[in-house]
Amino acid sequence: MSSVQFVNSQAEILRKAQALAMNINAGKGLFEVMKSNLGPRGTLKMLVSGGGLIKLTKDGNVLLHEMQIQHPTASMIARSAVAQDDTVGDGTTSNVLFIGELLKQAERLILDGLHPRIITEGYELSKNKCLSLLDEFKVLKTIDAQLLSQVARTSLSTKVQPEWVDLLVPIVTDAVLSIIQEGKEIDLHMVEIMHMIHRQAKDSRLVKGLVLDHGGRHSDMPDKLKNCYILTCNVSLEYEKTEVHSGFYFANAEQRDRLIASERILTDERCMKIIELKRKVCTKGEGFVVINQKGIDPVCLDMFAKEGILGLRRAKKRNMERLMLACGGIAVNGVDDLRLEDLGWAGKVNQETLGEEKYTTVEECKNPKSVTILLKGPDDHTIAILKEAVRDGSRAVANTIKDKCVIPGGGALELFFYSKLMEYKDTIEGKTKLGVQAYAESMLVIPKVLAQNSGYDAQDSIILLLDEYHKKKVPVGLNLWDYGVMSPEALGVWDNYCVKKTFIDITTTLAEQLLLCDEILKAGKKMGGGDKDEHAPAPAPVM
Repeated sequence: MSSVQFVNSQAEILRKAQALAMNINAGKGLFEVMKSNLGPRGTLKMLVSGGGLIKLTKDGNVLLHEMQIQHPTASMIARSAVAQDDTVGDGTTSNVLFIGELLKQAERLILDGLHPRIITEGYELSKNKCLSLLDEFKVLKTIDAQLLSQVARTSLSTKVQPEWVDLLVPIVTDAVLSIIQEGKEIDLHMVEIMHMIHRQAKDSRLVKGLVLDHGGRHSDMPDKLKNCYILTCNVSLEYEKTEVHSGFYFANAEQRDRLIASERILTDERCMKIIELKRKVCTKGEGFVVINQKGIDPVCLDMFAKEGILGLRRAKKRNMERLMLACGGIAVNGVDDLRLEDLGWAGKVNQETLGEEKYTTVEECKNPKSVTILLKGPDDHTIAILKEAVRDGSRAVANTIKDKCVIPGGGALELFFYSKLMEYKDTIEGKTKLGVQAYAESMLVIPKVLAQNSGYDAQDSIILLLDEYHKKKVPVGLNLWDYGVMSPEALGVWDNYCVKKTFIDITTTLAEQLLLCDEILKAGKKMGGGDKDEHAPAPAPVM
């Protein structure tokens, strides 16, 4: 080999090593950013937008959505973590940390001369082994309100401060349990999140019904009603102008009055039929509420007010659908054949005015299949944090009901995987076992970071946990509140099965792909089609 060929060969090796190093450094960099907010003792991050808006959060999904990541590899890792959140609702921070640790362990082996292909083979074997071990490790338990509350608490503790956790756990648990329908998938869209910038976060509550962001348009209408019949309708109760240009002419005031009366006859008849239904069904002082998707003119509003009827007009279509699920009854499109069966029922209907906004709360429904979580807070920042926490907690509860099992938390699963993979390593021949060992050691990153964020020594904590596991052969986790070993079942620290399964699959696959990239190229503008310039220079490597 000539000296020129040797130099070119060395340059090619160096270039490939630099591309691999870029991928590994990107994973390690994102790891360092995200690791301090893992677990219930994690810290907050302050995000500042270009316009000077500030957001405080410890939710990994929010962080990865809001951060402007320029590096292509780091952006890919962030997108994979966000994809996991979109799929199962949790595990974004753990996703980033595990990918970063897998790349860090691979870097050590590559510097010792091991080819990335051998490492990825070990990773793939380990992934398949972990997925089979996951079914062995999961705990089948009776899905009741207590277990769901424990799962919700585990999830919410990593997102918000403890006093908010105590507030939100019963809210999200009761909300999801309320919308379960036999034989149907849980539809979390039936849990509406409504917010008011009013009072404190502790005033947030679950409304087993609906909260409408508008109210009655007549000052004499009642603000509070109990034991109410709810008429949900899509009927025009206002004078509608003709679609073509037309005019009416009269010779005197009497003709004018007759003309006005004839114009009102149709609308007034519709209004009177609703009033007659109210008089027929409300025999013991019950309230009556009309919620109309179309308009109600001032004359009809006045007629309703004199009868003690609360009338809401121009309700949103989505609210009309939820009203039937929450209160029962049928949404009617006409008033000719109104029956008692068409009416829904609510124990209480209240109107509340905040500044220039009116809110109507329809609650205490008999068997609601759509509920509303009413979040209150003094500012937009508090509301945003509560909304994200409620979504995550609701997903955790729904996942548990769907999986019909749970996973012991507090790092117990990762310790179990580490012990089993170290035993599995001895059954593998050749260099591939080094990849299996690296994967097993990467698993320990979760309990290590949990210990660090709680102010404990990471190495001491891992040794303590492993000794306890080998001694008792039962799931053990790290007690983050009182240093030592804990039983996840005794303290009720549970993770979702589907979150852990997705976590193992996504992280391993992406880490393998990043390790097998030997060069990063700038992509051309024309991808997969169009004419190419035969004389155009080849894409230059990105360094």
